[in-house]
Amino acid sequence: MMRTMIRTAVLACAWAMVLGGCSQQQEAANAEMAAAAEDPSQATSSQMKSDTSAPDAPAPATSALPPDVPSQLQSAANTQTPEGRRFIRTASVDFRVADVYRSALAIEDLAARHGGYVARNVMRSDVGVVRSHASRDGMRVDLATYTLRGALTVRVPSERTQEFLRALATHVEFLDARTFEATDAQFDLLRQQLAYDRHQNAQQALANAARAPGKTGEKTDAIGARADAQAQRDEATVARAELEDRIAFARIDLALHQAPQLRRTERPDLEVAMRREGPSFFARLGDALAEGGRLGLNLIIGLAYLWPLWLGAALAVLAWRAWRRRRR
Repeated sequence: MMRTMIRTAVLACAWAMVLGGCSQQQEAANAEMAAAAEDPSQATSSQMKSDTSAPDAPAPATSALPPDVPSQLQSAANTQTPEGRRFIRTASVDFRVADVYRSALAIEDLAARHGGYVARNVMRSDVGVVRSHASRDGMRVDLATYTLRGALTVRVPSERTQEFLRALATHVEFLDARTFEATDAQFDLLRQQLAYDRHQNAQQALANAARAPGKTGEKTDAIGARADAQAQRDEATVARAELEDRIAFARIDLALHQAPQLRRTERPDLEVAMRREGPSFFARLGDALAEGGRLGLNLIIGLAYLWPLWLGAALAVLAWRAWRRRRR
């Protein structure tokens, strides 16, 4: 009896301790929830502490990112400027855009903002596969795929080429090809300067010869040669100015295209219209009889043109019959 009472008291104490621990955990959890409601940062820190005890979750799979178009449009050929050298910069870029017309207008505005201009702008549509089928109401439907393309030639200041191409990257959906060139122009400049000086000296020498005393014919020849030398000097001046322009403004050729699109066109069906608007059966039969009569008359007239042939054939028949009578 005594042992039973002791066991009952021990079990009661154990249950009381368990229930007390659970109530304390519940009160702590309620306190944390209340603190989180008042200060979200505490909730975040407690959540981080609870996450540290959990096993590491697998890292999310990283997908392949598209290429960085602005970096693809950059090149040292657009920025290198060694001391004492001048470059003729050219570039060509072939890329896909969302809308060729809108992109072309945006590129024109972009070139103007960078101090340049558009030297050429060409648009065309390349028609691909075409399918046609008959529709109701005497119409015919044509389905065709087409690709809109544009070709632009842009001239921008040479020192702003890289900046222009970075701004151009916002219109590029996919880069197909790009080319950069920087041609050293110092020797061409030297050649143009020497040619100008040479023609200038020749003109001055001919001018002195024309002013010197001498025969009229010799003076006339000297004046003509001076005019030729002046023309050559002017050509050298123009060539040097063109070379300076090519150095000052880079030439960028842009080829734009967009994804193939579908075009649907309705047009009248000529065959259906001919069947509807054509003559009736009896009208066609009457036309056939009249045409046959005309063909018969034409045949008779044509045979009349061959009367010498018929006459020769008749004489041959008569001669053959006479020969047979003699043999009998």
